[in-house]
Amino acid sequence: MSIEFLVTSLIVIVSPGTGVLFTLAAGLSRGSRASIVAAFGCTLGIVPHMAAAIMGLAALLHTSALAFQTLKYLGVAYLLYMAWSALKERGALRVEQEVGARSTIEVTTTAILINILNPKLSIFFLAFLPQFVSANEPHPLAHMFMLSVVFMLLTFVVFVGYGLFAALIRSHVISRPRVLTWMRRTFAAAFVALGAKLALTDR
Repeated sequence: MSIEFLVTSLIVIVSPGTGVLFTLAAGLSRGSRASIVAAFGCTLGIVPHMAAAIMGLAALLHTSALAFQTLKYLGVAYLLYMAWSALKERGALRVEQEVGARSTIEVTTTAILINILNPKLSIFFLAFLPQFVSANEPHPLAHMFMLSVVFMLLTFVVFVGYGLFAALIRSHVISRPRVLTWMRRTFAAAFVALGAKLALTDR
């Protein structure tokens, strides 16, 4: 494994996206435990895309306009739903003192869906992983699998860092109703912006 792979992976992971946004929202509204759950769910949501890239299934999304557009607009619709839910007082960003089992399942499911419904991830990994596999590599699939596991571990660690930071400043946010209102509006606007960005992307 090269240092280039680690540096490139960290740059990609740290860059704000839907996963980072949701993990921050979970930390701010529900605390540190929820932020870790969100980070775990977002990491799990990467698995299908990496599996698709390793098995070559991502090529289908790249060549089939219908498959790509279908998954893309499902992703857009889900992000718009997240935006609408963020604005509601009892929606995705509702403030909770205790995060029970039901809430944990909800956070995990939402985090997984956010990443699964993004076809750009499959295309990204299809182009990204092979760059770090030598042409002389005797077991290319095993090497790509190892790189995928490292990428997922880095994703989890970075996202947990984002989430715990959000949880740390949580008390300063939820104690101020006006700040809480603007937090919901900001996250809703960010989800809309990410949905619009996804809607305008091509394969």
